[in-house]
Amino acid sequence: MKLDTDLQDIQAVRDFLHQAKTAQKQLEKMTQAQIDHIIAAMAKAAESEAERLGALAVEETGFGNIVDKKAKNMFVAHYVYEAIKDMKTVGIINRDDDRKVWEVAQPVGIVAAIIPSTNPTSTVMFKCMIALKARNAIVISPHPSAARCSWESANVMRRAAESAGAPAGLIHCLKKPSIEASNELMRHKLTDLILATGGTAMVKAAYSSGKPAYGVGPGNVPVFIHRSANITGAASHIVQSKTFDYGTICASEQALVVDHAAKLQLVNELKRQGAYFLNDVEKEKVASIIMIGKGLNSKIVGKSPQTIARMAGISVPESTRLLIAEETCVGLQHPFSIEKLSPILALYTVNDWQEGCQKCIELLELGGLGHTLGIHCEDMTVIEAFGLEKPASRIVVNTGTTFGGIGATTGILPSMTLGCGSFGNNVTSDNIGPQHLLNIKRVAFGVREMKTENDTKTSRSAERIADTLSDQRNLGISRDEVMQIVKSVLSDMQLH
Repeated sequence: MKLDTDLQDIQAVRDFLHQAKTAQKQLEKMTQAQIDHIIAAMAKAAESEAERLGALAVEETGFGNIVDKKAKNMFVAHYVYEAIKDMKTVGIINRDDDRKVWEVAQPVGIVAAIIPSTNPTSTVMFKCMIALKARNAIVISPHPSAARCSWESANVMRRAAESAGAPAGLIHCLKKPSIEASNELMRHKLTDLILATGGTAMVKAAYSSGKPAYGVGPGNVPVFIHRSANITGAASHIVQSKTFDYGTICASEQALVVDHAAKLQLVNELKRQGAYFLNDVEKEKVASIIMIGKGLNSKIVGKSPQTIARMAGISVPESTRLLIAEETCVGLQHPFSIEKLSPILALYTVNDWQEGCQKCIELLELGGLGHTLGIHCEDMTVIEAFGLEKPASRIVVNTGTTFGGIGATTGILPSMTLGCGSFGNNVTSDNIGPQHLLNIKRVAFGVREMKTENDTKTSRSAERIADTLSDQRNLGISRDEVMQIVKSVLSDMQLH
């Protein structure tokens, strides 16, 4: 009997999960040294295939450019690997001798990974590496528009892992992803945890699956430029960050909020570094293609500024690196204020940092709660105020938010999956790593006795009797010795 396509896809998920379960039980028995050897091989393979996979991603999705797609893959191969290679994920991973508590790592089992179309190769390799580092198997559901490059990335990771001694069947990727297959993967009894990176609908589906889930929400990243900032440096960071892979990383800048005292210098510096400022007519034309209905127009995602300009019916110099429009309002009726995932920025002008605070919060509330916020500033008081008050999980200071948010230019854990905390309806505000794919058990030794109410009454009675008897000064023993004898007698009386 020939099955319908959707039934075939569902059956493929079930087959993958059963194979993954068997393989994961074998992986779970491996030593830390064996696991680390496997991860090192996967990182090496990611490096050697970085350019080829980047080219595949651009060819299939039409998003971004090959040079930066390669750089994303290299970020996983180098930065992520260096951050996780020495992590203990097997056996007793920590001993607290003072509290006499041991922490024991145990894998969660099978990870269901949902992959976005904007970072389809780097995210696959990242999730494969952190899953296996924690001794888990992984089954991947790629975005339909990036199925081929995601599958090839998973295949690279699978071959590298198995060549280094990993059991066959640990890494799987759906060749023909669908909503039905993804739902089956997320809800199946053999799936232990979901790691979802994608649109709001997919993240909601992950959280409603009934399984533990790490889902990460969208970013609508505002960046405040204070009058104390190094404006030349700030402009350089912003342009480099926003133009990287044509803005497809969700931590990239979406709106600049500039202190009026720094505006003129910033605008001049941005122009010098390749920014094109749209006039009123050009702004209206570009605004008309940013959204379709209430959502982002996918046709502008990851496209060059020249391509976007042609789509809008305007002309910009070939040297243009990004498009900027001045804006005053925030909301869906003002397309420049949303997350654009392309080299387009809104520019807001404020009178002081307090007004800048409020504007940044408005932008986050529109669509980026809990994600990332940037600030360029040399005044520590202002930086602290932004860090304390803003509903963002990453406050990136004096660097591009694209690179700062993922941990490339900051001390944050390098990651391709960025939690948004309860602000963004996520379970964590962390940058996700192997530690999130582990169960940590505690072996705890008794270090004190639990005193009951009777113990307290007995102790007080013993003290009173001991005081009375010791006052007689004819016992020939100390007060403490008397108290111990009395406590023993009183305890025996309570028992009988």
